[in-house]
Amino acid sequence: MAGGKTTAADLGAYICFEDEAGQGLRPPNGRTWAPVGARPVVAVRGKGAGRVNMAAVVCYRVGERPHLFYSLHIYRGRKGEPKAFSWQDYRDLIVATHQHLGAPLVWCWDNLNVHLAGQLSDFAAQHADWLRIVQLPTYAPELNPAEGIWSLIKRATANFAVADLTGLVRILKRKLKKIQYRPHLLNGCLAQTGLTLDTPANT
Repeated sequence: MAGGKTTAADLGAYICFEDEAGQGLRPPNGRTWAPVGARPVVAVRGKGAGRVNMAAVVCYRVGERPHLFYSLHIYRGRKGEPKAFSWQDYRDLIVATHQHLGAPLVWCWDNLNVHLAGQLSDFAAQHADWLRIVQLPTYAPELNPAEGIWSLIKRATANFAVADLTGLVRILKRKLKKIQYRPHLLNGCLAQTGLTLDTPANT
């Protein structure tokens, strides 16, 4: 990570952390109020088929407010339908982030198979003037601030039942947009990792 921070400082780049999560029609459980001895029950009308996959990227640069960008992939359980993001979807997210920020990117993510696709490596090589890709250490989700986004989403959607995938997409977009406009939450996600934006001192 020190190398990534140094590269970002040299390029004037944003350090971007990406991660994925998924949500089905069954909501995450959360604590709630109920009469003593009466266990609360959340009624779920959906049949449970389908899933909404989310890819989120949080971007930081010294002296700038943090940013959150995201993409959704809807899987309806149909035959032959892709279940997850493709390498093209990740490429498009990188491009959209670059266009919004108007600055070079140091893109950090884990070793998911699709992240290691040769097409993405080729894409990075073709755009080395504004893109560097850094692989996070294996099995170290605690180093990825984007993980904090899923904690916020889980807390915001606990016990929130929806009827179908359309309703689920609507509520997830609403919650993600709220986080976008709360930079203190994004700074909190970074703080929880113990990482800082300071570059290592020369010795």
